[in-house]
Amino acid sequence: MEKKRVLFVSQEITPYLPETEISKISRELPQGIQERGKEIRTFMPQFGCINERRNQLHEVIRLSGMNLIIDDTDHPLIIKVASIQSARMQVYFIDNEDYFQRKAVLQDEDGKYFKDNDERAIFFARGVLETVQKLRWSPDVIHCHGWFTGLVPLYVKKSFKDNPLFQNTKIVYSVYDDVVDHKLDPKLKQKTLHNGIANGDVTQITEPTLENLTKLAIDYSDGVIRGSEKINDNVDKYINETGKPNLEYHNNETYIDAYSEFYDKILS
Repeated sequence: MEKKRVLFVSQEITPYLPETEISKISRELPQGIQERGKEIRTFMPQFGCINERRNQLHEVIRLSGMNLIIDDTDHPLIIKVASIQSARMQVYFIDNEDYFQRKAVLQDEDGKYFKDNDERAIFFARGVLETVQKLRWSPDVIHCHGWFTGLVPLYVKKSFKDNPLFQNTKIVYSVYDDVVDHKLDPKLKQKTLHNGIANGDVTQITEPTLENLTKLAIDYSDGVIRGSEKINDNVDKYINETGKPNLEYHNNETYIDAYSEFYDKILS
């Protein structure tokens, strides 16, 4: 029997970014799932604060070179890769000079969210899927971590729905305590419109809050995981209302086995 394939898409992974709940899980989970017999690929953004030399990132020329159009502007897609030797796993990085070369992640030095975080999230989501397509690697499960990955489910289920690589792909979305009271650009809904996506598909983000973006991700996912012990109350309620398969919070000792079993349940 062929190994099941799991694609991990995360806004942060340690050791490339400081250790947080998301970055730690996004580092340990792929290794744990690989050790349990599944094949993996892992993606994150190439934020400008990541030290390329120390982490031995290098560009993958054969995967780079495509342009993604966002809000009528061309943005070159650059793909880099690095290895975590102890885990025998590679991490692919989505890069672009306009979006990811500043020396910060999602907020400036004053703690204010960058005004173009909406476009950065769009570019990241589409960049991951275009790269997976170039790799000709068909994932059975895509597991997304953090609100910055919240548009991946939409693009898989709408823009890429007729692509043979993604036709049978199931999406699992982890909700963390990063769903704070913040609004993205008012034009987010309009900017998400891409091949196969109509206005009616994205009414959830008419008001572009992180809460509504998370609800949109849940709408287009096949299963939902509570990645933090305490998550946004409205989102928690929404998860239950959808009736979708969902998993309660699991601690460090139990989550890898629990997630692996959850993937199998979603795929059965």
